[in-house]
Amino acid sequence: MTAKPVIHREEHILIVTDGKGHREIKLKDEVYSLGRGMQCSIVLQSQFVSRHHATLVRRQEEERNCYRLIDGDSEGNTSVNGLLIKGKKVRFHDLKHGDKVIFGPQVEAVYQYREYDIFPTIPPDDPYDITLIDPAMMDVDEEGE
Repeated sequence: MTAKPVIHREEHILIVTDGKGHREIKLKDEVYSLGRGMQCSIVLQSQFVSRHHATLVRRQEEERNCYRLIDGDSEGNTSVNGLLIKGKKVRFHDLKHGDKVIFGPQVEAVYQYREYDIFPTIPPDDPYDITLIDPAMMDVDEEGE
């Protein structure tokens, strides 16, 4: 039997808090638009957020992908309130795990980067599989047999 390789996974997550509550968004696409406009790929529920407040773009950085957050749209139009990261107003920022982005009052997002490995399992028809049974799991009748 040949050993199956370990599969390495990485996930980019944006946890958004706005007028709609908290939601977790797995980032997989190359580009995302963020704002209160219904045409945005990530809609932010707040009157303090621009229609197209920011753009997320996936980039290759050394050995892994990352996302760059850019204030405004792809045509260079910036948002009214801007983006606040680590207490500073930024025009763009390469997101790192744990970065908190403030879009406006009570509208924020936290970026998370997760890496993990998926290890192959032994198929259920393996003739060498040994299943141990816990005696406490056995049905015992009243006579103890």
